[in-house]
Amino acid sequence: MAFWDIFTKDKKEDLDKGLEKTKEGFFSKITKAIAGKSTIDVSVLDEIEEALISADVSLSTTVKIIDKLEARVKSDKFLTEKELYSFLKEEISALMQANGTSDMDSIIPKSDAKPYVIMVVGVNGVGKTTTIGKIANQLKEAGQSVVLGAGDTFRAAAVNQLKIWGERSGVPVIEKGQDADPSAVAFDALNSAVARKADVVIIDTTGRLHNKLGLMDELAKIKRVMKKVIPDAPHEVLLVLDASTGQNAINQVREFSTATDVNAIALTKLDGTAKGGVVLSISDQFKFPSSISA
Repeated sequence: MAFWDIFTKDKKEDLDKGLEKTKEGFFSKITKAIAGKSTIDVSVLDEIEEALISADVSLSTTVKIIDKLEARVKSDKFLTEKELYSFLKEEISALMQANGTSDMDSIIPKSDAKPYVIMVVGVNGVGKTTTIGKIANQLKEAGQSVVLGAGDTFRAAAVNQLKIWGERSGVPVIEKGQDADPSAVAFDALNSAVARKADVVIIDTTGRLHNKLGLMDELAKIKRVMKKVIPDAPHEVLLVLDASTGQNAINQVREFSTATDVNAIALTKLDGTAKGGVVLSISDQFKFPSSISA
């Protein structure tokens, strides 16, 4: 499944509006760098590079974009402001699509696995539980049967929060209460999903610091326990990231990927940042396919 297009037409319009701050902040700096320029010289390239980096695009990804821009300038000798702006948009789009794009015609998993098991990971405060609730609701509206596993047993009220989302969506939540063994919760949730012949089961996990080895090892344990019920589970490990954390998000992807083989990313809180360029770096460095995130 990798990513979902969970937005109706009206919701997409809301999304576009919510991302205005990111788009304006990202492209306005580039526009200022090239405004009124008749030729593209070193100083202009430096300004564009600075604009990309200040938008949270990593240095390595920025260098790729600038190198391609320099090659284009050399071959064409002259670019108008409009042509340069279009070129930058094309290069950024090409960079995102180079790793493939997921099928966004449906939120239904493109897999024969049943139930399709999604393990959701991330640090505290990024919006994991809320993201799970939104995905579960959209899956339910699409006619899928869903089971949720309340595996975030450490954070106060996390279990109750997921139960509220379950009640709103009419989705069963398997839980053992706060401080329970999260592996046991995952085990019971998968067994329940199998018994119910559910289409999808989503397992919440405790938010943890990506640099805490013991806590990361616990995620590996949860995966091992899942396999006792469904040998190829989880089919997807969804890492939820707060877009406003900038380059720290890249460190999180690296560490969580090592511990859990992350194969999907959800970026939250893009409506609260004027940067958001980290999505380019994540796609470029970790080769995730691009799509609309939850």
